[in-house]
Amino acid sequence: MILSKVRDPRLITIRRGGSLTDHDHQLLALWAADCAEHVLDLFESERRDDPRPRQAIEHIRAWVRGEVTMMESRAAGGRAMGAARDLKGAARFAAYAAGQAGAVAHVAEHDLGAAAYAIKAVRAAAVADESAVAGRTECRWQRDQLPGAVRELVLEDQRRRNDLCWFVFES
Repeated sequence: MILSKVRDPRLITIRRGGSLTDHDHQLLALWAADCAEHVLDLFESERRDDPRPRQAIEHIRAWVRGEVTMMESRAAGGRAMGAARDLKGAARFAAYAAGQAGAVAHVAEHDLGAAAYAIKAVRAAAVADESAVAGRTECRWQRDQLPGAVRELVLEDQRRRNDLCWFVFES
């Protein structure tokens, strides 16, 4: 569970009563797609013939371009989550990252889910004693990709929801 019971209105779109602009929502979606795509090979190396996680990433980018609806992107995210069900470790977490990215069209706060699962994927793929370092390196890479307009919002959200995200955002 990566969503808190009390939602931050800055991560709720204006049309739903929050203060998140469509532009910033789209920036969060693209960042989540980048996070998921960065670890996608961990899934595809195990399931070369399963396109669902890649399709979820493609759908969220298409949603930003106005080419698919929120429901289509969210459904693609759900299918990516389904691809994870019978897997373990890095491949499973990479598929979950893609699923969370696809769901950002529906709820912007899923951006952190994509990032957290990507970090979990990298940690799971690393040699045991290098897991923590790999996770911190991935977290830094993700933070380097953050668009300036949403950077402080995401960093604050990481601090706020770190406990819900398995403490993967600790520096």
